[in-house]
Amino acid sequence: MLVKFKSKAAAEVLMYEEHAKRILDLLNKDVRRGVITAEETPLAVKRLEAEIAESRLHPTSEEVQRDVRAHHGEHGDDNEHEPIEFVTFATRAYPLLEMLRAAKHEGHDVMWGV
Repeated sequence: MLVKFKSKAAAEVLMYEEHAKRILDLLNKDVRRGVITAEETPLAVKRLEAEIAESRLHPTSEEVQRDVRAHHGEHGDDNEHEPIEFVTFATRAYPLLEMLRAAKHEGHDVMWGV
């Protein structure tokens, strides 16, 4: 399922629910529907930036490696799959972070699921 983030400060941001959930859990928000008010955006930006910085310290987790082996073989020798490309948390979170920064700057809310 897709989550569509909206704000008057930026273009819409679409994200898979599983990826949005990790971000919204940081902000104590429900993934189905919610709002980050203009007053909450400074803290939201700070928390997301901190999580991105932390994730960059640990780029490849054991869980990701297990998933890769399950889909690509123990030695990466499954030729029927495309080459492995990791998408980091920072890359996934960046569009929403930019929306939050714009909302903070312009004093707008960020909403989803409405």
